Amino acid sequence: SLSAGLDLPGRFLFATLTLMTLIAILVFIEEAVYIYRKIPSSKRSIIIWINAAAPVISTTSCIGMWVPRSTMFTDFTAGIFFSIVIHKFLMMMIKECGGQKVLLRRFENGRFTISTGPCCCCCLCLPRVPITRQTLFWLKLGTFQFAVFRPVLIFLSIVLWTNGNYVLYNLSPKGPALWISCFIGALTLFALWAVGILFRKVRILLKCKNIIPKFALYQFIVILNHLQTTIINIFATQKIIPCAPPLSSTARGSYIAQQLLIMEMFLITVISRVVYRRKYHDLEPPECVDKKQTP
Repeated sequence: SLSAGLDLPGRFLFATLTLMTLIAILVFIEEAVYIYRKIPSSKRSIIIWINAAAPVISTTSCIGMWVPRSTMFTDFTAGIFFSIVIHKFLMMMIKECGGQKVLLRRFENGRFTISTGPCCCCCLCLPRVPITRQTLFWLKLGTFQFAVFRPVLIFLSIVLWTNGNYVLYNLSPKGPALWISCFIGALTLFALWAVGILFRKVRILLKCKNIIPKFALYQFIVILNHLQTTIINIFATQKIIPCAPPLSSTARGSYIAQQLLIMEMFLITVISRVVYRRKYHDLEPPECVDKKQTP
């Protein structure tokens, strides 16, 4: 096994990272109990799902670190979970505004700015879209499709992998890995675009709910779990990360990505506990806001 071949510093590193994962899980359990007791039932499950993202990614990374052959399954598990969390984050912003009906009343004459990242941040000529029930439905569909199709594509990848047809680091046009990865990447961009459009509209209204730090934590998880891991895997595939027997370049890249994720997700779990635990004032009903704006 891998642990038998580790020297003393390696064992100390593995033990420290495992301890950080266990602490992250305990912090999340304590936070979930607090949310269950203090948060209204309409928001309870959504906030617990979002808070669970970092501990789940840390746990899957820890399992992949100890059991190298499980890396594909642990990465896919983390990917499926986070695809659901992206949809939950969009739903949380709607809930924090008072629900869909109240949100539409607050912004009945407003417009969505769709020239935002990660898809259309450079397309400043795009028109602003009226905020209606239909446009809000399309935003929810943008994240919901990711929560549905990514697990399906991941299941297809596992089926092809067990049959020997799917090689994760084989990005040739003849292999399925390249096309599945490109399709998942396109779905990811559309989902993040939908969240970005809604966040840009409600960030000032929900400033009292600390939505900006919450969005920043969510963005950090996206960048670290997807972009950072992809870059490290590319470096490993191109042999920029050298092999260190008995580990190949790709195996070393996988270990580096997993160990970094454990440390980063531990910090995000602790910070999330502080951000989500604060007591916030409820937003004023739209009628009160309208009376204040009327001279």
